[in-house]
Amino acid sequence: MKLVAPTNRAPASVNRYLLPHEQDVVTIRRHPAVLMTPVATVLGALIFAGIVSNTAIASSSAALAVIWWLWLLVLVWFVWRVAEWSVDYFVITSARLLLTTGLITRQVNMMPLGKVTDMRFERSIIGRFLGYGTFVMESAGQDQALSRINFVPYPEQLYLEVVGLIFPDKG
Repeated sequence: MKLVAPTNRAPASVNRYLLPHEQDVVTIRRHPAVLMTPVATVLGALIFAGIVSNTAIASSSAALAVIWWLWLLVLVWFVWRVAEWSVDYFVITSARLLLTTGLITRQVNMMPLGKVTDMRFERSIIGRFLGYGTFVMESAGQDQALSRINFVPYPEQLYLEVVGLIFPDKG
């Protein structure tokens, strides 16, 4: 299965980081499983707030208000994490790998394809079940900004795509 896009379909937030001679090969968001911890946290906080609201601790309306305001803060944090996930992209171009992150403070990590000396992907049991993996890249003894990418969807296909770009067919 080839994931190469026929035309440049990178979102504008990513397109501004591409060079004029670069061709966008694959642009993806990280797997939604990156949101497992925030979802568990907001649901756990909701259950906790509900249980504490029905105990003697929350007999006063002020204590009840504090409990639910704290839960509302957890909910706002959750919405923030979802918004961050929605603007984070992993981009494979004809010349390099990019990882753009951040909602307010934008961070762009990059590694030229020519510098990648070793690349592997890892999949935990949960990753196999949910369909994500981790890319680990090394380059000629240097510490790179882009050495580990967690929660990559379709890791086998993307791995083959990147390896195909690093080692192009000479025939």
